[in-house]
Amino acid sequence: MDIEGKHVLVLGGFGLVGSAVCRALLAERPARLVVASLLQAEAEAAVERLRREFTLAPVEIIPLWGNVFVRAEYKDTPRSALMADPRIRSRLLADVFQELNEDIYAASFLAQVIEGRAPGLGGHPADIIVDCINTATVLAYQNIYDAASHLLALAREERQGGVNWAFELEGMLSVIPTPQLVRHIQILYEAMKRAGTGAYIKVGTTGTGGMGLNIPYSHGERKPSRVLLTKSAMAGAHTLLLFLLARTPDAPPIVKEIKPAAAIAWKEIAYGPIRRGGQPIPLYDCPPEAAYPLEQALSGKGSFGQPTEDVLESVYIDTGENGLFSLGEFTALSTLGQMEFVTPEEIARVVVAEIKGGSTGLDVIAALDSAVMGPTYRAAFLRDAALTRLHQLEAQHGVESIAFEMLGPPRLSKLLFEAALIKRACGSIGAALDQTPESLAQALLSQVSASPDLRTQAISIGIPILLPDGGRMLRGPVMKAHTPEEGWVDLRPENMARWQARLSAIRAEIAQTLSGDTSSRLDRIFADSRAWRANDTFDIGEVVAWIFIHEDAGPSLAGRVGGRDHLSSRLRTARPPRWSTWV
Repeated sequence: MDIEGKHVLVLGGFGLVGSAVCRALLAERPARLVVASLLQAEAEAAVERLRREFTLAPVEIIPLWGNVFVRAEYKDTPRSALMADPRIRSRLLADVFQELNEDIYAASFLAQVIEGRAPGLGGHPADIIVDCINTATVLAYQNIYDAASHLLALAREERQGGVNWAFELEGMLSVIPTPQLVRHIQILYEAMKRAGTGAYIKVGTTGTGGMGLNIPYSHGERKPSRVLLTKSAMAGAHTLLLFLLARTPDAPPIVKEIKPAAAIAWKEIAYGPIRRGGQPIPLYDCPPEAAYPLEQALSGKGSFGQPTEDVLESVYIDTGENGLFSLGEFTALSTLGQMEFVTPEEIARVVVAEIKGGSTGLDVIAALDSAVMGPTYRAAFLRDAALTRLHQLEAQHGVESIAFEMLGPPRLSKLLFEAALIKRACGSIGAALDQTPESLAQALLSQVSASPDLRTQAISIGIPILLPDGGRMLRGPVMKAHTPEEGWVDLRPENMARWQARLSAIRAEIAQTLSGDTSSRLDRIFADSRAWRANDTFDIGEVVAWIFIHEDAGPSLAGRVGGRDHLSSRLRTARPPRWSTWV
C-alpha cells in the first residue's frame, strides 16, 4: 500500500518505537500524520520534535492525546479518578461488560480518533494505523492479583458490616484484563470498517523481551512475576485476536503485527537525575552507627533512613517505556545469552516495509497463518461420506435432523427451521417462488400445524414460532432470543418475501455454475452444482451457509490463496451494525 498522500495515525507516537515509526513514515510523504499519546504534553512534544527534524516535509503533523480505552469524555482523566467516582465507574464497567451497542461505540475515544470525529481531525478518517501502544502492559499492570487479594482479605475479616461490597466487587471487575481486550478489538474492528482503513500494523510484545519462564528479572516477584506472565498472556491473546481480524473479509486488507522478542533500546544516553514514575528518587542515608536492630528493621514499623537534600543522579541509558537503566543493568540485560536488544529504527523500517507490501518475514500474523493447520483434503473427501450416512439415518428413522441449538447462535437454528418449513411446504425453489409472500406464509403455517415433530423440536430448544399475523407466537418454557431476527421462526409475509429473494439469488448462482463454464473458477457450493444437474431442490444447511456468507458477510478466508482482497472489496458494504448478534 502506498503511504504517500494517505492519512496516517500512530497510536503511542511519543514512545520510543512510536517516535521512530513517525520518522520513518514522514519520509514516505503522507498527507497528514496524527501523533497520538496518552498525555497532551507528550503528544505536543513529539510533534514539535518531528516538525524540527522535518522542516521541509509537506506533511500536516497533528498532536492528539487521551486514553483510547475509555469514552472520549473521560479521555483526559486519570484512571484512579475515574474508578473513584461510583457513577463513572459503573458506566465504564458497562462499556466493557455489556453487549457492544451504538452508544458504547460512538462514545469511544478510539472510535472517534479512527473515524476522524475527534477534535482537531477535521473529519478525516485514518487510512493507515500503526499501533505502538503496549496494550498488554496497560491491561496486565492494573494487577488483578492485588485486587483479588484485597477482596479475599475483606471476605475473611470477622467483622464485615462496614464493607461496601458493591464498590469492592466493581473494583475487582474493573481490572479483569480479558474483557477489556475483547472490547478494545471489537471497537477497533468496527471503527476501521466505518473509516475504510486500509492497513493496521500492531507493534506488539512478548512480555518477557523474548526470554522464557526462566527470565531472571521481573517486577515484584522472581523469575517471573504473575503480573509479567499476565502481560505475556494478554500479548498472546491480542495476537490471536488480530489473527482473526486478518481473516475477516471487511477488516482492513492489511493486518499485521511486528512482535519484537528482545529489549528495545535506546532513546538517550546521559547523566542526570534518575526518575521512577516520573519523579526523582530521593536519597536517604543510614551510617553504621545508626544501624537498626534486625527485629525492628524487619518489622517495617516506623520510619527508616535519614533523608538527604539530594536525589539520585548517575549515568543512564533511556530505553523509553522500559525506563532508565544503569550501565551495569544495561550490560547484564544486553549481553549475549540474555535479553539482548533491537533498535526502534529497525522496528520502524520493518513496519514501513510491511505497509508498502514488502515481505520482511517478520509479521507474526502471516507466520501464524502459514503455521496453523487448516481444512484438509482428507476431511473434504470424507465429508460426502458423513453427509450420506446422516441422510441414510434420517430416512431409516423417519426424522429430519434440523437444529439442536448447540452450535448457535439462535439465528442459525431459526434459519434452519425456516428453510426446512419451506422445503416441506414447497419441495423446490421454483414452487416457493411461484407463490405470493402471503400464500407462502399460509403454506408454512399449514406445515407447522401438520408437523408436530418439527414444531416441538423448534420450541423445545428455545426457538419460538411467530405466526403470520405477527401477533401470536408458539413457544416452550425457554426462549433463546428476544427478536425475530435473532432467533424466532418468522412466518410473517415480509419474511417470506425475504426468503424468496434469497432463493431467487441462489437459483441464479446455481444456474451460473451450470452455464457452460466447467473450470475451477467457480465455487461449487451447492449439491446440484457439484453433481452438474439442475433439479431445483435445495439443502437447508447449504442455503443457511449461503445466507451467512452473503447477508452476514461471514465467509472464511482460510485456504483462499489470493482471495482476500477480492472478498474484502466485494463484501465491504455500508450496512448498519447488527449489534444484537455480537458476542
